[in-house]
Amino acid sequence: MPEQTVAAGKVVSITYVMRNARDDILEARDLPVSYLHGGEGELFPQIEQALEGCRVGERVAVTLTPEESFGAHDPTLTFTDDLANVPEGIRYVGAEFEMENAQGESRAFVVTRIEDGSVTVDCNHPLAGQTLRFAVTVAAIRDATPEEMRMGIAAGADAPTAS
Repeated sequence: MPEQTVAAGKVVSITYVMRNARDDILEARDLPVSYLHGGEGELFPQIEQALEGCRVGERVAVTLTPEESFGAHDPTLTFTDDLANVPEGIRYVGAEFEMENAQGESRAFVVTRIEDGSVTVDCNHPLAGQTLRFAVTVAAIRDATPEEMRMGIAAGADAPTAS
């Protein structure tokens, strides 16, 4: 039986390390996560393209600009308010919370600064504005089941966060 390669209709298990431009590790997955190659966009397209044709054990390196990943940092998504208007439980830098607007849309916020009686929160993705470098290793490849093909995702697998 010939060795399988990454292609559409295959469930691919990968490990990866994601670094920023300063070479700091932002995320590392040593336990394989699986996705359906050619499925519902579980990976950044550039990573999926780089993996095409790879075999188990092969590695790829992919660099994504902010525009190719989580977007540029948008200063209009950063807000400052009086600290008194913020619940006590989230009055610290790094606090995360969700809020809903009048249309029922939910946004995640992170407290980024507290000073002089004011609090600044940011609802940009935490990786917005960063160039990201991925080192991805193929850990396993198998044929997708008919159910996985119908659903467009790998069944019961941890999906990679790189999307």
